[in-house]
Amino acid sequence: MSVLVGRKAPAFVANAVVNGSTVQNEFSLDQFIGKSHVLFFFYPKDFTFVCPTELHAFQERLSEFKERGVEVVACSTDTEESHWGWLQMPKEHGGIKGITYPIVADTTKLIADSFGVLAGEYAYDEEGLVATGPMIAYRGLFLIDKEGVVQHQIVNNFPLGRSVDEALRMVDALQFFEENGEVCPANWHKGDKGMKDTHSGVADYMSSVG
Repeated sequence: MSVLVGRKAPAFVANAVVNGSTVQNEFSLDQFIGKSHVLFFFYPKDFTFVCPTELHAFQERLSEFKERGVEVVACSTDTEESHWGWLQMPKEHGGIKGITYPIVADTTKLIADSFGVLAGEYAYDEEGLVATGPMIAYRGLFLIDKEGVVQHQIVNNFPLGRSVDEALRMVDALQFFEENGEVCPANWHKGDKGMKDTHSGVADYMSSVG
């Protein structure tokens, strides 16, 4: 596993399904640099059980992310054809119809590998990553600022679904810091007071990253 916090998010170009139906070639997070924060999350596999609960949960709160200027993007190691097929299946039948944010197809597994969330048996040779068994992504989530720098990450094992409330809380905390230069104590929520950082020079450090 890699810790990417404080570093530029790994760049990639891949196919993605956007707006629930359109396959977009050469999708990249670079399009959001200088414009939006990005919540980029991995899920293990299409047509499974826990994964659709997360995908629908993020869709249900999508307007709250949009209000904060945050783009939500999902990714798994399935193909864009698999994504597209799952997106046509109704929720009551285990599908993810109604999801509108982009779902990236990491068919080479290199995106999950670069973000440090690739699980399974694999090795490297002169041509790159080579599978020696099934490879899927852990439930990794990365909050990326407008400069393309990772400010928050969590990685859950397969059985453990994530909290959308916590993801929104971290967005609020990051944006509060960016706007006020004050740090956020434990259990901070939007509307709470921050703290002046008088010791570690966090604001100076943050402004120099990237």
